Amino acid sequence: MKYFVYLARCSDKSLYTGSCNNINNRKKKHNKGEGSEYTYKRLPIKIVYFEELNSLIEARRREKQIKGWTRIKKENLITYGHPTKF
Repeated sequence: MKYFVYLARCSDKSLYTGSCNNINNRKKKHNKGEGSEYTYKRLPIKIVYFEELNSLIEARRREKQIKGWTRIKKENLITYGHPTKF
């Protein structure tokens, strides 16, 4: 089974980092207000970046890593696919 870590841009332009095993269903749940309390207050969301991983452990580890980053680093990941500027 594949797992995903993703960045979602909320309606207020904030970023939400999460992990799941079905990215399309997760996006739908977020936009129905069932995803998380954070995104519920900032609908709609748009998935702006995702990575596919081989296990839930890897996805959660990567999610935690990205959550610890600055906004600039996250924006660079979205724009360039890498957390540092080119």
